[in-house]
Amino acid sequence: MTGLMVSMLAFVAGVKDKLTPEKGATATEYSLLVAFIAFAIIGGVTLFGGALNTWFTGLAGTVGGWGR
Repeated sequence: MTGLMVSMLAFVAGVKDKLTPEKGATATEYSLLVAFIAFAIIGGVTLFGGALNTWFTGLAGTVGGWGR
């Protein structure tokens, strides 16, 4: 009977471990995801910032010329 009790306790402990939330690991994963997204945005702005500035400056000149 004790072997059955040990097996049941081990089974219950295993199920309990699988059902407990992993808040710390989830928070860590989300923070890494946010960091990678921030780096991607910074990299994109760095690479395309000058070209976008030139394009918007030309567009502003074009739109400004419409009022004359």
